[in-house]
Amino acid sequence: MLRRSVLFSPGDRPELMRKAPGTGADTIVFDLEDAVAPARKDEARDAVQTVLADPEFEADAEVCVRVNPVEGPGATADEDVEALFDGTADDGSTARPDALMLPKCTDGDDVDALDSLVPGETPPVLALVESAAGILHAESVAAADATAALVFGAEDLSADVGATRTDEGTEVLYAREHVVLAAAAAEVDAIDTVYTDFSDADGLREETEFAIELGYDGKMAIHPSQVSVVNEAFTPDPETVEWAERVLAAKAEADAEDRGVFQVDGEMIDAPLVAQAERVVARAAAADGV
Repeated sequence: MLRRSVLFSPGDRPELMRKAPGTGADTIVFDLEDAVAPARKDEARDAVQTVLADPEFEADAEVCVRVNPVEGPGATADEDVEALFDGTADDGSTARPDALMLPKCTDGDDVDALDSLVPGETPPVLALVESAAGILHAESVAAADATAALVFGAEDLSADVGATRTDEGTEVLYAREHVVLAAAAAEVDAIDTVYTDFSDADGLREETEFAIELGYDGKMAIHPSQVSVVNEAFTPDPETVEWAERVLAAKAEADAEDRGVFQVDGEMIDAPLVAQAERVVARAAAADGV
């Protein structure tokens, strides 16, 4: 599953939800949590269900719904799951999303709790770690059976620990790196935090490129204008793909000749570079298939 760009759309704005697939995002998230005021939760649940069940709604993207936390003082995931999986929209229709996003995960038990609420097979869960507890237990969250991606929420984390957000992002760098490690250990996707200034394409591009250097597989977006920038950054350029293909071709030749050491473009190639080349080719192939 390609999740370069993960775009949010408010669950109480059906006109925006219907437009979301046209943005080119790999994953679109109909949001029942932060984007919806408490008094409009029921309205949003029905709006999401209606859009999902509409036979005229078509999306090549992964369609995800961000439910509310499994526990909390306000709306909770059980109400959302009941509306999405057991309930019906005003017109009597029902539909299941491709994935669920669970916010404010503190450990793997939160993902398991959501898993237990869903009737039948639980869709892939994109688990948000956005608190001190969530970061410290990121390995547990990533290792939960239903987790398909670990998602880093820098804004809520900063508020939780009392940090001041800076352009450099050093205040969340440890947490940002820890999420990648936890995701890699569990072999799930790592999705980076939002870039809040959607008018700053250059800043978004720079931050996305840094996220790629850290090892992230995708990035959340809060505005359609951010999608193309993120997708482009996560799609290997032709020169990089050509290098990767030369590496893999040289490895195949070395394997056939029972040679453990080989070079490409004057550079000795070892196992980490082979793994990097394999990732580049896989990402390029996935992007071509979109």
